[in-house]
Amino acid sequence: MRIEDEIKQPIFRNENQKAHINLVFTAGWLQLRQAAAFKPLGLTLPQFNILRILRGQHPLPATVALLIDRMLDKTSNASRIVDRLEEKKLVTRTVCPANRRAVDIRITQAGLDLLETIETTGVLEHANMSRLSEAELRQLNHLLDKIRSAEE
Repeated sequence: MRIEDEIKQPIFRNENQKAHINLVFTAGWLQLRQAAAFKPLGLTLPQFNILRILRGQHPLPATVALLIDRMLDKTSNASRIVDRLEEKKLVTRTVCPANRRAVDIRITQAGLDLLETIETTGVLEHANMSRLSEAELRQLNHLLDKIRSAEE
C-alpha cells in the first residue's frame, strides 16, 4: 500500500520528506511484524539481535561493550537483555580469566538451536522482502548504505 494511503496524507512537501516518512513508517512496520513473529518463541527483537551477534562470535566470547557496539538498537539495555537470555538458558556469563572486571558472554547450544529454528521455519520471511527481486534487494541495500554514509 502506498504511504499516502497508509498514513492518510495525500500531499508531502517534497519527495525528500515523503521518502523520509516512508522509511520511518516502513521500519516500524517491519519491527511490529518481527515482534509478533518472535512473541510465540518468548523472544524480543533486541534479544534476537544479541543472539545473532553472539552466534557470529561463537565460539569466542563477547563482552557487553561489544554487544552494545554491534546492536541494531543502540538504545537497548544490553545488560538487562543478557540477564533475560541467561534466565532462559540461551546464553552464559562467566568472569573473564584475563580481566576479572570483565564478563564473557557466550551463546549456549539452546540459543544456537533457537536461531536455527527461527531461520528454518521462515519466521523472518513475513517481512514481505520476498516481494523484491535480488537486483531490487541489492539496490535497496545500496541506497540505505548511501543514506547512512552521508554522516561519515
